[in-house]
Amino acid sequence: MRGLRKYLTPFAPDQSGAVSVLYEFGGIIVICDAGGCTGNICGFDEPRWFESKSALFSAGLRDMDAILGRDDRLVAKLADAVTKLDAKFAAIIGTPVPAVIGTDYNALKRMTEKKVDLPILTVDTDGMELYDKGEEKAWLELVRVFSGEKEDATANRIGILGMTPQDISDLRAADRIRERFAAEGKTAVCYGMGDGLEDVKRVSSVEKNIVVAPAALEAAKYLERTYGTPYETGYPLVDELVCDMDYHGKKVLIVQQQVIGCAIREEILKKAPDAQVTVASWFMMKPELRRDEDLNLRDEEDYIGLVENGAYDVIYADSCMKRMTPKFEGVFVDTIHFAVSGKLVTVEAAKELKEPKKPRGSKEPGKTDSHDYYDYDRMSPMGEVYE
Repeated sequence: MRGLRKYLTPFAPDQSGAVSVLYEFGGIIVICDAGGCTGNICGFDEPRWFESKSALFSAGLRDMDAILGRDDRLVAKLADAVTKLDAKFAAIIGTPVPAVIGTDYNALKRMTEKKVDLPILTVDTDGMELYDKGEEKAWLELVRVFSGEKEDATANRIGILGMTPQDISDLRAADRIRERFAAEGKTAVCYGMGDGLEDVKRVSSVEKNIVVAPAALEAAKYLERTYGTPYETGYPLVDELVCDMDYHGKKVLIVQQQVIGCAIREEILKKAPDAQVTVASWFMMKPELRRDEDLNLRDEEDYIGLVENGAYDVIYADSCMKRMTPKFEGVFVDTIHFAVSGKLVTVEAAKELKEPKKPRGSKEPGKTDSHDYYDYDRMSPMGEVYE
């Protein structure tokens, strides 16, 4: 049955992705809802909420406010909040309610700018798309509003676009990226994870941008058109994700967000040019990054059928997907994707990833392995569960 979920939980919607992009930039973020969407974002979709706070509010729309389109009340609430908080901007994020009543976000932006002496961002998400579409809109709005005058490019200053927990699944990845580039005499600017709004305003000063998630690709193209800043796609920490094994002549399936999936493929092909590697994703697949054999997964049946009929030797995917194909006899490499499982990579996980898990049936007689008693409701050996 199309759309039936027996193994995977619902993925985060577009408004969650928009909030994830803007979370660390020091603004007031208003979710234009009655309260439910905001609760889901803070409770489930944004893991940084448990470590650091952001000025994230619900508009608190009541039935008649939504029906009659009382945008003036939202503007009044926002203007009051600005007087009580030290904010650098205000962002209004859409949800299904304003989408249903046809809210004019450009008009709402103009109304708010007259009452609030701050830059105003509006992201017209509607809750009907997945998180990456919201991220894409938010990244583009962010660079359009805040990228300043063109500066001369600073040698060895590299911009990293697309860093969000939903896509990277590792809250410490930005620190490791900065350390790795610093060891090479370079400066990595990880927008949205440790590097803030002042760095966005100086976005034209980087030598090039590295796009680590497909949702940031349109923003990178905008910066190239506007400032001439070149960009490339890839993931600087991809070597941490690739398992050491013999890939020669093997069929490999990678299920991840597209950029990381393609980066893993390139690493595998360096080791074994004769390997057959397919990248699949539950989320957006950009045509310019896609090969003929790559696939967009719509629901669980697509993945299960792909594995059962594809004769793959190795699968890279989130550990929560292992139970979907119990008859798979090859090597399953746990590759955490927060957007799929709600779990995050830990330092211990990165170390364990270098050791492939033995397939079922390969253990010695009378012995068991960790997968025999794996409890999918408890903490994963590869990450943490936020409940």
